[in-house]
Amino acid sequence: MAHQPKKFELKGLDGISDSQISQHRDILYTGYVNKLNEIEERLRSVDITKANQVFSDFRALKADETFALNGVILHELYFENLGGKEIKPKGRLADMLAKEFGSFEKWADNFKACGMAARGWVILGLSAYDGRLHNYCLDTHNNNVPANVIPILVLDVYEHAYVIDYGVKRPPYIDAFMRNIEWAVCSRRFEEIDLIRMNRVAAS
Repeated sequence: MAHQPKKFELKGLDGISDSQISQHRDILYTGYVNKLNEIEERLRSVDITKANQVFSDFRALKADETFALNGVILHELYFENLGGKEIKPKGRLADMLAKEFGSFEKWADNFKACGMAARGWVILGLSAYDGRLHNYCLDTHNNNVPANVIPILVLDVYEHAYVIDYGVKRPPYIDAFMRNIEWAVCSRRFEEIDLIRMNRVAAS
């Protein structure tokens, strides 16, 4: 069954224009969904007997499969965690950020620094390896992606995410993003995976 683009109603954001969102969501993100469908369709008929690590149609499709898949998923997480008005999270997520980074403000400074250092994405993620929150820098959709990490907050720092509003000036876009985080979504993601983690610890 073909994948379909999800609907994200995002209008009137503070510092991120409706035009920027529309171009990003309706053209670029939808394009990733279409390409993922195309790759999955071609994988059904590709000749796997000619698979080769130097070059083969199968290798090319499998490499681009992760690029397209993560391009879809990361954009969906990004759009989903936009649209909020609260400046800070509440509850257990707020407590864990303060515990891991010293304060919310120190976490925010680190996250924004990652936004300047990364070439593609920044992920605040809960690592199943150590049970801690980390800020991760991804250079492309499928490069530097940490294994066994659940995304809590996702920031797109490709130029296509801000070029309409800010040209190539990334800092004001990152500041605008920070003003529009939907912390309720982030808290829900964190609480869902944290509950699973605590249940596993209790059962061990």
